[in-house]
Amino acid sequence: MEGEDELDDARKFAIEQLSNKRRSLISNSLLAEQIDYSLDLPLHWRMPRLHERWFINFYERQEHINPTLLELAKLDFNIVQSIYKKELKEESRWWTNLGLVGGHLPFVRDRLVENYLWAMGFCFQPEFWRCRKAISKINCFVTTIDDIYDIYGTLEELEIFTNAVKEWKIPACQQIPEYMLKPLVALFDTVNDIASIYSKDKGLDILTYLKRVWSDLCNAYLVESRWYYDEYIPTLDEYLENALVSISGICELNAAYCLSEDLSTDALNAYEFYPSVVRSSCLICRLYNDLATSTEEMERGDISKSIQSYMKESYVSELVAREYIKDLISSSWKKLNGEALNASNDIKSFRKTLLDMPRTAQFFYQNGDRYAIQHLETKDYITSLIIEPIS
Repeated sequence: MEGEDELDDARKFAIEQLSNKRRSLISNSLLAEQIDYSLDLPLHWRMPRLHERWFINFYERQEHINPTLLELAKLDFNIVQSIYKKELKEESRWWTNLGLVGGHLPFVRDRLVENYLWAMGFCFQPEFWRCRKAISKINCFVTTIDDIYDIYGTLEELEIFTNAVKEWKIPACQQIPEYMLKPLVALFDTVNDIASIYSKDKGLDILTYLKRVWSDLCNAYLVESRWYYDEYIPTLDEYLENALVSISGICELNAAYCLSEDLSTDALNAYEFYPSVVRSSCLICRLYNDLATSTEEMERGDISKSIQSYMKESYVSELVAREYIKDLISSSWKKLNGEALNASNDIKSFRKTLLDMPRTAQFFYQNGDRYAIQHLETKDYITSLIIEPIS
């Protein structure tokens, strides 16, 4: 956390000692593998489910193990994985029946499996099935709408779309382009259904809370579109204030809170839309995204990112700007750790979600953009986490 200078010194010392030890080891030893894994990324930053899969495999190859414990770990992993597999099939049928991608919207990225993996990343516990499936759907709409704003829509069309989401009302047919109408109707129907089903099960009306963040998200997209059309490079602070929303983490965290199994009337009434702890979680996601996607997204018509804003503002090279953003990620993690620990909300599971979302973002963006660009490595992770049981 912030202000823990002695722990910072201890971390630097540990990294130095592990690095020295690693140089004396042969590459294929288990200890070398464990050190490489530790030096690659702090354990606290890793996506939990992915770490579980790695550790089971690592533990099995050690000399002295507890066979019963290993068998139990494999059984637990495979049982939960079977739940994911069933949910993904259901999500696939839903997405196919919507018919948004392909012929109707050929410019939109089709990333259903990645969207489910993202939801699974920070709602991985079996009992959070409702939240996981809802966030998977939400992510599909985020990608669709993001591509409409970034790639296809004119500024006038985007203003109409933004206003329609704000009013949560389909405009007259002559006011909105036909290609926008189907995703808009699908968004409204899906969000309304999520809220309606939860209301029947739990007796709580969450629709107002879900609608608010979609309005804010589309407005943030519109701000970025105006910057693009005006060829405007915002200051870093100006960019981040808007990008905290446009990264879409607000939609996911909002759903995670409002769809919590232990949500109470008091907790819902006390809900804050953008407290500091939520902003910190979203900021880390945004910065991870910018480091991985900045160049590619600008080439396909997106706005300047935090890297370009800092380069212009501070008159530095891209390399220096990237190092600054990495330092900002580290300091933001410290801030988030303290805020999540001291969060005052009544839903304990949400505190962990605030940490698991940037962990999932780190997975997708650590070595390039595993979300937008379909890597073979990403397919391997999907297979190991969702498709293929541990034998």
